[in-house]
Amino acid sequence: MSRYHLEPPRKHGDPHHTAILLVNLGTPDAPTASAVRRYLKQFLWDPRVVEIPRAIWWFILNGIILTVRPAKSAAKYAQIWTPAGSPLKVNTEGQATKLQAYFDARPDNAVKVAYAMRYGSPAIAEKLDQLKAGGAQRILVLPLYPQFAASTTASVMDDVADWIKCTRNPPELRFVRNYHDDSAYIAALATSIREDWAGHGRPKTLVMSFHGLPERSLHLGDPYFCECQKTGRLLAEALQLSADDYRITFQSRFGRAKWLQPYTQATIEQLARDCVGQENSRTDVVCPGFTSDCLETLEEIAMECKAAFHDAGGKHFHYIPCVNQRDDWIAALAGVAGRHLTGWPVSATVDSTAAQRARALGAPM
Repeated sequence: MSRYHLEPPRKHGDPHHTAILLVNLGTPDAPTASAVRRYLKQFLWDPRVVEIPRAIWWFILNGIILTVRPAKSAAKYAQIWTPAGSPLKVNTEGQATKLQAYFDARPDNAVKVAYAMRYGSPAIAEKLDQLKAGGAQRILVLPLYPQFAASTTASVMDDVADWIKCTRNPPELRFVRNYHDDSAYIAALATSIREDWAGHGRPKTLVMSFHGLPERSLHLGDPYFCECQKTGRLLAEALQLSADDYRITFQSRFGRAKWLQPYTQATIEQLARDCVGQENSRTDVVCPGFTSDCLETLEEIAMECKAAFHDAGGKHFHYIPCVNQRDDWIAALAGVAGRHLTGWPVSATVDSTAAQRARALGAPM
């Protein structure tokens, strides 16, 4: 039996195009224990995500975590689920649709945009198969993670590499590694915060919360911590914040190992204690490392951390949404993609001209 996927039938002269595949982390298909179990099993079995010897981790994952955590996580997902589904999937799909519209507004556009999830559906391999069958000869893989981490961006690369191994005639591929310091991305974040402050007033402290990683990853050479620090610094500069006006923190700690610090919830609780008796003091939290609102922002920050803040004596807590489907964010995303598409045909006119020249030279199509 062949190791390769069945190649789609194509004819010489069929139109070819360039494609962009946006990739986000993923989400369960439903806020149920069974759906969450399937999602967590795939997510937590990735050796990029959990770097524990496989035999030991198999017993921990299957014997403990997958028997206890799915029901608890499903209850959390149920609190943020929308009629259209998971907020992360809804926003990621919306980003792909808006990015497609951005390119379609250009004359003779030959760029197709799709999205996939690293875990859950739609799967990366499924979408790559569809793009290839549709005539994509060049695919730019653009993970929706501004900061690079081995457990996120590199894991996407792994999944694409696995697809290539099973594809006899793979298209040309490029990856976007990071865009943590992209000026348009920083500007979109800053504008979203200013607009929020215009309606709610300016807080005493802005907490910039990024997803955490084990501290061990930093010592092993992962650049994630440093890239988060740079994003936070550039965002503070764009907002003209002093060093006392903001904090950079890390959330979503899992397990007993030491993770990147300072921890978001501990910082928020300390800010609450520091503000006891100050009626006009408010703490805002924004999550610059997330391009779509999800469980970690809507439940962990906007609900759990808010409750912890109030329990510690704080009065005013406010969560600022992610950039989600904002037009300035879509323009920034288009700019990131455009730089990485340099040198590739992105218009039907270019492809048509190339085809005409090839025919004139008698080259096979």
